[in-house]
Amino acid sequence: MRILTCLLIILLVSCKDKPEAINSAVKIENDNVEESMELEVYDFDGLQKYLSTTTDKIYVVNFWATWCAPCVKELPYFEELNYKYADKNVEVILVSLDFPNKYESKLKPFIISKNLKSKVVALNDVDSNTWIPKVHETWSGAIPATIIFNKNKRQFYEQSFTYDELETEVNKFLK
Repeated sequence: MRILTCLLIILLVSCKDKPEAINSAVKIENDNVEESMELEVYDFDGLQKYLSTTTDKIYVVNFWATWCAPCVKELPYFEELNYKYADKNVEVILVSLDFPNKYESKLKPFIISKNLKSKVVALNDVDSNTWIPKVHETWSGAIPATIIFNKNKRQFYEQSFTYDELETEVNKFLK
């Protein structure tokens, strides 16, 4: 777990700027089809709007990275949940902790190739010692990590999920 924490710190220290929100587009040739996408990039202050709510809507916020094998393995489960529960007032938000210098070459092509439909944002904030405990006081910084919450309840998970496990946890919020 310490190795993952160190990797996360290295990830966050690698960037020089700390923008609140940056939109950048990339064009990728994909089977002779040119696709472009916008990627929202936030520092932690900008990301906070995705970490709390005053509504009954249930948010499932997953912290992940393309270089994290367990994260990539569970992404289809979050996508399936987002699709199946959209009409039940549930929204999945995927917060990428990828290195900022990999947004164009790795993250954006990954999002397009995996056809991710959930909202994907990138967190670019070098002060991980400050923001990690703000996400949850027990979080070591290891990923994958997930928060499920609405205005009345909040649960943090520093683990990987199967689809059934993820669905079980979300259903606790629907009761």
